[in-house]
Amino acid sequence: MGLILKILIYLYLCAGVLSIHQMPWLPCQFTDENVFVNSEGLTETQLIHREAMLQFGQRGDAPVNPHAITFLVTGSKLDLRRYVEGVEAEQLECELRRYSTEGIHVRWPVQASQQEYNRWFSCTLKHSKGLFTITGFLRHPSDQPPTGQQDYRSWPAIRDREILTTSVAMVIKTESPSVKAGLSSKQKLHCQFALDHKGPNITVEWYWQYRGERTRLFSHTSRTGQTQGTGVGLKSLAGGDASYTIPFTKMSSEGTYICSVLVNPLFASLDINLRIEEPPRVSVNVGSALSLQDGGEQKVVCEAESYYPLDVEIVWYEQDPAASGQRVGAPLPKVLQNILLSSHKHNQDKTYSLSAFFYLRASLRDSGRQFTCSVSHQSLRVPIKKSFILTVEGERRESSRTVVL
Repeated sequence: MGLILKILIYLYLCAGVLSIHQMPWLPCQFTDENVFVNSEGLTETQLIHREAMLQFGQRGDAPVNPHAITFLVTGSKLDLRRYVEGVEAEQLECELRRYSTEGIHVRWPVQASQQEYNRWFSCTLKHSKGLFTITGFLRHPSDQPPTGQQDYRSWPAIRDREILTTSVAMVIKTESPSVKAGLSSKQKLHCQFALDHKGPNITVEWYWQYRGERTRLFSHTSRTGQTQGTGVGLKSLAGGDASYTIPFTKMSSEGTYICSVLVNPLFASLDINLRIEEPPRVSVNVGSALSLQDGGEQKVVCEAESYYPLDVEIVWYEQDPAASGQRVGAPLPKVLQNILLSSHKHNQDKTYSLSAFFYLRASLRDSGRQFTCSVSHQSLRVPIKKSFILTVEGERRESSRTVVL
């Protein structure tokens, strides 16, 4: 990061935490591409990371950082900042790239008459905590026509301090780039889009992809009105809401969902990853109190049922009766060793079950001990715990207690 940029960020931070809507600029990484044929005759792409600024303003504004490439975003119907309102600038990750139309030339409806052509760039904004992903397409008017289908081989060079005056032509956003869902739940996968003009021919599609398999779920073309599949409301779609609804999640719902919008010559898509996470149902085969005769034996089983994905941890603890009710200075519960585990049971609905058990031999000196089964799984914020208190009855004075396998 350049010294000037560091100074600018420092000054803004000193002024207080600002949302992106209040900031006239945003530091970005411009990932440039150098496409060439190597010595073996194969095409290679070299990625070049360059310092850039996304600056909001008017044509002719001076660059905030004169040492970086400036993408000056001037006014249009679309304002990228509106899609990230309330978000602090430091929570955003910004990447700019060139966008190839693969030789397709379509005169953009809001094109200035004196400049027939465009150079296109994509700007991707991601929340640092994964709350959303936004892709905007920046249009830079030009009097030079595309060089052909492989226009990426001869892109015009961009100087380190160049100012590119652009406007936002199209935006696509999802507020659910990663979704965790339980079984039998209803899920809405968010996808919205907007353009800087009315009446375009738009094709919206949804695909599902998992382990190399790809299936089209929905398709709609505005000009012909042709629709295939379900899951997207056509009335909502007319207003730019292309969200897809899964009415009832199953194990087979897991995968990557792809929302795509085509408005020639632009094609935008966003990936939404949906993972099934089903929490375990935990039970112990004894009640909250277990009464045994001195020397008696009981098989104690803790079962975790119907969870997904596979990994689960079951731990048995015991707590000394003298520590019951102590809040300060109480010894930590002791982990029981040599617990036996059943094999994983694969249920019909593709969830799993597992049990952990031991044999408890009762001893008078252990009367009042608390035993706890703790089950941890990635679907749980905190472990599920089930406990019981052992009561031992009898007249034997000398006895011992062991956990026998």
